[in-house]
Amino acid sequence: MGNDAPPIDHALCAAPKTDWAAPTFSAPTLACDTHAHVVSTAPAYPLVEQRSYTPPPATEADYLAMLDATGMDRGVLVQISIYGTDNRYMLEVLARHPRRLRGVAVVDPDVDERELERMHALGVRGLRLNVLFGGGIGLDAMDRLAAKIAPLGWHLQLLLDARQLPELLPRIARLPVPVVIDHMGHMPAELGVDHPGFQALLTLVRDHGGWAKLSGAYRIDHGPDYANAARFAAALIATAPGHLVYGSDWPHVGQTNASMPDTGHMRNLLGEWVSDATLRHRILVENPARLYDFPER
Repeated sequence: MGNDAPPIDHALCAAPKTDWAAPTFSAPTLACDTHAHVVSTAPAYPLVEQRSYTPPPATEADYLAMLDATGMDRGVLVQISIYGTDNRYMLEVLARHPRRLRGVAVVDPDVDERELERMHALGVRGLRLNVLFGGGIGLDAMDRLAAKIAPLGWHLQLLLDARQLPELLPRIARLPVPVVIDHMGHMPAELGVDHPGFQALLTLVRDHGGWAKLSGAYRIDHGPDYANAARFAAALIATAPGHLVYGSDWPHVGQTNASMPDTGHMRNLLGEWVSDATLRHRILVENPARLYDFPER
């Protein structure tokens, strides 16, 4: 499906840490973690052959415990690439928590509109396109899927390297739906905020109704301070604070034990990046409520 994924690599990745840094700020009521995945233990959910990693289980119970421990009343599950377009496990979890959870699915471009409507009823509010990991749907499907989901009020979520954005931006700007960019652009933060790719991301969120996730600092920078990622976050916050959301990226798939981040530290980074409680409320509560169509209470 036009997926520019790397060669197949089924290497087992590490499980997330369970001993996390304690919270350094209080999350507001109805705070939302907009980026996490669930992985079942059941063989009824087979993994696709064209995947880039094999994660250990990250079950519904594990996920909800993570939300509780980090003070997140709401969460958004993103369909993990290891399942391809088989969204069943994610949808089953969403169905059991209709007020607390929303989802972002992965579908084939010829998906039936009735299936999209069924997913909407279960809490899906967007579709993900992925050109970085095997098992995703590529950017050649972008226009077709955007036209299908526009009547539902959904968005497209793109997992790409922001160095692709300068070329893609005119095409994205013509889409009839908002576009959300994962992990602050998922490009090496050491390249700096003046890089054309990151500047294109700023243009997207400032001028074309795009969104970005303040997530994945460990994917684009080196800890523990993630100073370059902090500069990305600062530029995004200064440019479009009304179009940003936070995501833990739990269970941090594709990492080794040595590179596995601390989920609590990832959460606390937001407090370092956004010291003002009113602005944190906007990013953690108001923005995700609007983007993911959460109920008022």
